[in-house]
Amino acid sequence: MYVCSCFGVTEQQVKQHADAGACTPRQIASACKAGTDCGGCVRRIQALLGRGDYPRRELLGEKREPVAGSALAPTTVGAGTSQDIRLSGAA
Repeated sequence: MYVCSCFGVTEQQVKQHADAGACTPRQIASACKAGTDCGGCVRRIQALLGRGDYPRRELLGEKREPVAGSALAPTTVGAGTSQDIRLSGAA
């Protein structure tokens, strides 16, 4: 069955590209152009990628702790200065 009639891409071809590692519609488009013309097949491609053994990103169900040392230190703009910043025209 055709998934993309603009470029004649079949469901089997999309599955082959997924087996080869394509896991997003954009990667499928890079491999065979499906989804790059009218865009009518993008939802069908998404459905094919979300089915079966093809890789997809899952939401994490567990709370993860940040890696040690990766937290950003809070910053304060203008800390330690005594200068007033005035906009031109402001009193």
